[in-house]
Amino acid sequence: MVKEQAHTVKSYEQELTQLRGMTSAMGRLVERQSALAIAAIVDRDEQASREAQALDPQVDALERDVEALAIRLLALRAPMAGDLREIVSVLKITGDLERIGDCAASVAKRARKVEAQPTDVPVGGLRAMGRLVHENLCRAIDAMARRDSEGAVAVWYSDAAIDELYTAMFRELVTYMMEDPRTIRSCTHLLFIAKNLERIGDHATNIAERVYYAATGEMLPADRPRGSAKAAK
Repeated sequence: MVKEQAHTVKSYEQELTQLRGMTSAMGRLVERQSALAIAAIVDRDEQASREAQALDPQVDALERDVEALAIRLLALRAPMAGDLREIVSVLKITGDLERIGDCAASVAKRARKVEAQPTDVPVGGLRAMGRLVHENLCRAIDAMARRDSEGAVAVWYSDAAIDELYTAMFRELVTYMMEDPRTIRSCTHLLFIAKNLERIGDHATNIAERVYYAATGEMLPADRPRGSAKAAK
């Protein structure tokens, strides 16, 4: 009986380790997809655009695999306390990672449409926004891998800066469209790209909140630090 119980515990720990590894792998894949999507627009890199879109099915497949294992653990292992928080958080985190992948694929697709249209609209604002969004995403995924509550809080506070950059980009692009109607088509695509980047930032913040809860058992405040993009909503 003791041997059987020890075997069961060992198997459970192995499955938890597997779940963490699969979630981290999904996070790293989404990191790469987002980096490629940002390169596609700021560097006008068509190959990066194609690669970012090609990664989306892999992200979706990993989400399904992680969810299946998490549900198996909940159903068969009856986890408690910290393990239960972690598994439930993983289910939510994978949803955010999958949506980040969707946003990255959308950015990559629109980048090719912008590339196909001659335009003098600068993308310096998108470059700055993309860099900050990707940094925040990487920090959120690192915090997830290390179960680092302090790192999660740092990500949570950084979202306001992304909101500010999005607001600045929105105003700049609207100004271009008003001054030169020939830029309307390309600026519209750039507006959608900026919005998708802002959403990636939101999902990274969601991940940080899940990580903090899994690590501490406490929730971060419901009212997030807000930039002007959120305050205006």
